[in-house]
This record gives sequence, structure tokens and C-alpha cells, in this order.
Amino acid sequence: MRLELPLSPREGAPGTKKALTPRQKAERSLQVTYRRKLWTPFMNAIKQYGLIAEGDRIAVCISGGKDSMLLAKLMQQLQRISNFPFEVVYLVMDPGYNPLNRQKIEQNAALLGIPVTIFESSIFNVVAGEEKSPCYLCARMRRGHLYAEAQRLGCNKIALGHHFSDVIETTLLGLFYGAKIETMVPMLRSRNFPGMELIRPLYMVHEDDIIAWKNFNDLEFIQCACRFTEDCALCGGGGGATKRQEVKALIKRLKRENPAVEQHIFKAMHMVNLDTVLGFRLDGAEHGFLEEYRRKGAKNEQDGEE
Repeated sequence: MRLELPLSPREGAPGTKKALTPRQKAERSLQVTYRRKLWTPFMNAIKQYGLIAEGDRIAVCISGGKDSMLLAKLMQQLQRISNFPFEVVYLVMDPGYNPLNRQKIEQNAALLGIPVTIFESSIFNVVAGEEKSPCYLCARMRRGHLYAEAQRLGCNKIALGHHFSDVIETTLLGLFYGAKIETMVPMLRSRNFPGMELIRPLYMVHEDDIIAWKNFNDLEFIQCACRFTEDCALCGGGGGATKRQEVKALIKRLKRENPAVEQHIFKAMHMVNLDTVLGFRLDGAEHGFLEEYRRKGAKNEQDGEE
């Protein structure tokens, strides 16, 4: 089933000074109060990484949380003022939400004037019996369903609401628990859906600033819609302690001593010095320090003979 939700009506009595509707207040705050913290880094990421091109048809994927809802509003405003044409579809996948979660998403979409297209899947039922890695399987299946539906709708890109804080946390999670140095990239080509790309326009936006925007506008979004923790649809938690939450707490402690610690990590991922790492992988092939060391040594000897 697919559902098109209309935009929310304008409020205010004729002949009187109209108070701003929630939609108008949210949009105005992006251009005034939070322009420097939200709009500017959003635009910087799009320009620096070339995330949007003329003629793109982008599926903005909305989960119902604060990040994807903010992304939808920013994309909506960008499309309105852009000097080159591109199209946007606001795509919501219902993987088996309970009625409260589904209703909250629909209400927020109408409140903020986001004309969402909703499609359904049975992902939550499928992963319910998975014991080892339900979150991993759920994430992969959700991504695949979003790619497939976006492609069916004629889109060439999907946009996700991952932000700067997600990037930093993912980098540390890989280092601490995955024994690898890698990060969440701003743009990614799909391996299973030719011609499709994933973009992350909130790549430079801090989560604290998203929370501040949400609170400033008195907005309530779904916090946790997972089948295993869906009872906390409007709660402030995330279903108990996780490794990501541990990393969040660690970063918070580090920032007390060094407020720039996140920015340093972010810059470091742009300036990896391959001369000083023990190994790296490129296009699926592994390369080691000794391989490069010997290659450079042989080159030096050859240059000396010449």
C-alpha cells in the first residue's frame, strides 16, 4: 500500500496578524536561528562532496526520527531555492511499525509539510527470529528495500540522515571493536542496484544542533522504532546500553578536556598518511607496509644506479 499525505493547512484568522504555523516556524528557524549550525554545514557538505547534481531524482528516506525529518526539511528548502533543477521524493518505509509509531510519522509529516510516500514491508517479522545479528540483518534489508523502491520510483539516489556525530562514532567503533580504520563516507555507489547512489547531506551537521532545533520548535519524533524496543517510541532512550552509546559517552568525556576532539578525528580521516600505516585495502586488494617499503627501496637502488 502506498499513501500520499497532503501538506498541513495554513493557520490564522483572516484580518489578524497570523501566528507562525509549526511548519513556518521550523522553516524560518533553519534560515535564521539555526542557519549557521544547520543550513550552512548542510550546504557545505553538498558542495564539498558533490552530493547533488542537476537532473537528480533523490529519494529522501525518512525513518521518523529527528535526523531524517530535519534532512527532509533542508532538502525541501534547497529544492525551493536551487538554481539548478532536481527532484525529491520523501520516502517512508513501514517495516512493521506499531500503530503509535506509524501514526506519529504521519502526523509529523503533515505538521511539517512533508508530502511523504509510504510503502510497507515485513522486515520486522523476518528479523524477529534472528538471534545472532538482528540489527545487522535489519539494517541491510531496510537499505535494500529503500534502494529497490527508490529505483522503482525513478530515483538515482537515496539520501539518508546520518550526521557528523554518526561519522565520528562509526570511526571509533571500527577502531575499538572492529580492528579497522575506516569511516562512514558521504557518498556511496550501490553494488546491488546499478546506477543508484547513497548520499549523506547531513555529513557536517552535529547531532547536538539537531536536538537543539527539535527542542526550539517543540517537536517530538520517534526515538526508537525497532521491534525489540518499540515501546519507547517517544522515549529519550535507545533500548539500553550499546557500543555506540558507550562511544557517545566517551566522546562527551573527551570533549570536556578537548572541545575540538571530534573535528580532529574528522580531519584525520581526510588526511590519512599511507606512508605511516602498516596496511591498507584499496579496491578489495590488501597492501602492507613491507610491500611498499621494499618497492620504494628497490626504486631508490634503481635511481642510484642511474
